[in-house]
Amino acid sequence: MPEDDPVTAPIHILVVDDIAQNLVAAEAVLARPGIVILKANSGAQALELLLTHEVALALIDVQMPQMDGFELAELIRGSERTRSIPLIFLTAASREPSYSFRGYEAGAVDFLYKPIDVKALQSKVAVLVQLYQQKRELSAQLDELKHALHLNELFTAVLGHDLRTPLSVVMNGAMLLPMMSDHPKVIVTAQRIESSAKRMARMVDQLLDLARIRSGTMELRGSMHDYLALARAIVEECETAGQAPLVEVSSVGELHGQCDAGLLSQVISNLLNNAITHGEPGAPVQLALDGRDAGSIELRIANRGVIPATLLPTLFEPFQQAGEKRRTGQGLGLGLYTANMFVKAHGGTLELSSTAAQGTLATVRIPRQCQVCVQAGRAT
Repeated sequence: MPEDDPVTAPIHILVVDDIAQNLVAAEAVLARPGIVILKANSGAQALELLLTHEVALALIDVQMPQMDGFELAELIRGSERTRSIPLIFLTAASREPSYSFRGYEAGAVDFLYKPIDVKALQSKVAVLVQLYQQKRELSAQLDELKHALHLNELFTAVLGHDLRTPLSVVMNGAMLLPMMSDHPKVIVTAQRIESSAKRMARMVDQLLDLARIRSGTMELRGSMHDYLALARAIVEECETAGQAPLVEVSSVGELHGQCDAGLLSQVISNLLNNAITHGEPGAPVQLALDGRDAGSIELRIANRGVIPATLLPTLFEPFQQAGEKRRTGQGLGLGLYTANMFVKAHGGTLELSSTAAQGTLATVRIPRQCQVCVQAGRAT
């Protein structure tokens, strides 16, 4: 690691005492490799040192001229930068309970009386230094994770945008091929190219969705919409893909509510595609909309497929897939994850159940008056 790495940098301990011999004695007792003792002979000098150094703890003599230890502690506690520094008071005064109580009230974590028990002092300081080192290591790890996450999101977003243009060219070329030749093999090849390009485009969209969710840039644009109309539009898209006979739509109640039409459409699309892909071949997928509740609208998507019980707890995690087709390259395993995050962004819930007797059921409940519930990196 570099020399200025905060994890390996020396740890500073501040000792404040108006008697020079006590400062020298404290340094002799506490100094060891990796520990630097900062000595101050007054409260004013201690405050100057705190302006330029980060310290793990401070040992403060109570009885000092001009500014005593209690006054210094109050000033340390009054600063945002230094208020979390553990303070240990040292005093030769009487052991009056009210005296030590004032010390704890000023923010002390401990109160030691002179003559100081060296072993006790070393033990207490060692514990506080260890806690400080652990805190510093955790802070460094958190910074590294944030940096790695930022790079990952940036890479994902750039990759997604850069892939869109060549994919568009591939899809346009696939659509032009049948116009140039009516040979059956050319038509079949063009259809396969177009199908593969569309599947890859969906993967790119999922990567971009993941980047938006993780970076907290996902915005909810809520307005009143007809949920049934949104659902039928998605089913029509399935018709274009040759999947329409597998989807049966039913509805009951008032189905107008506030939502982000784009995000909700993607939720329905992801759940439908998942149900069609992993359902029992030839068995219809049921899409039911229920608007009988005054406060929310419910969507239920059911198929005859069965998800292994061991997979259910992890299906809403990114890059997870259900069923035997999860290794065939059909997708990235982000469909359920993004659907769940989009539903949560509306203040709603997405539940998934699967049994051999009833098949698999995805239930979405969204408040009719939704609110933006998106935070950086997650939806709550």
